[in-house]
Amino acid sequence: MSSGNLKETISAQREKLTAMLAEEMHTLANRCALLHGNREALGTLLTEALPGFSFCKHLYVLDAEGIQITDNITQFGIDESHFGRNRIDRPYMEGIIGITDFKLSEAYISRNKKRPSFTAIQVIRDEAGERIGFLGADFDLRELPGIKEIYQEPDNWRQIKGDPAIRSAVFRQQRVDSDMDKHMDEIIPTISELMIEHGVFHGKLHFSSSRATLWLIDDPFSYRILNFDELIDPGICLAYPKHAYHERAIVPPEKIIPVFELFKTLRFADENVYLRAGSLNVVNGMVGLNFSCDGSHYMRFDEFLSKSTDFWFGAGNR
Repeated sequence: MSSGNLKETISAQREKLTAMLAEEMHTLANRCALLHGNREALGTLLTEALPGFSFCKHLYVLDAEGIQITDNITQFGIDESHFGRNRIDRPYMEGIIGITDFKLSEAYISRNKKRPSFTAIQVIRDEAGERIGFLGADFDLRELPGIKEIYQEPDNWRQIKGDPAIRSAVFRQQRVDSDMDKHMDEIIPTISELMIEHGVFHGKLHFSSSRATLWLIDDPFSYRILNFDELIDPGICLAYPKHAYHERAIVPPEKIIPVFELFKTLRFADENVYLRAGSLNVVNGMVGLNFSCDGSHYMRFDEFLSKSTDFWFGAGNR
């Protein structure tokens, strides 16, 4: 999906799976009803049907009480170990009895393989319409076809509360000047230079511990840690190759220093509630903030720059 939140993306994938399975499951359940109670005949039927269920890991039949009355029919043969198993308390059976005849479960961790899985359940009914059992089809998420588009993280402001124990004690603590606090005016230009001229696309300042973590365009799978002595030395830029400002960057280069200057403001604005760490990603334009109350915030750089300190601390604290 190119837009929409994470739940919408997951929902769209589930709809695709439901559309792929519902009709085939209904048809197969009707055929199972004619052979109900005959373990061998049901096993043969499921074996013949399995190739038509793309990406299915197991097919099986349960009785009306949720007891398995067939073996697990798999792509590799018959697994007899699940015959007689009571599945009524498994997550995929919740909400199926008396509510619907077909259900695609929420994702769950499988009991045996300990892997994210889905199960499709179809009620089996006799000619009188009475429920006599269930047809089950298990799917391992890693074996399902992947989506083509990468999920896009939303760029709206998000606030995430942290540890309640830390929040409850926030007014019993007070900011203590770190080495970074005392040299912010020297460190901010260095971080800006690394981002504009040396391929750093994501930089995070940890004010309380006087360090920085950096991610580089040329090696995005690893991060670098700079301690205070390295940050205070502008010559650190010589350790990183020159790199043109990345074409995917959406943060104008001239806005980088203002973002870090606002980090500095939030660090010193209040002695109890203060910024512990701040990050900027120039490619997705997101700012990340972590405060002493253990609260975290994420928002676009331009929205961040538009906020005054009153937004963060309230006018009464100024």
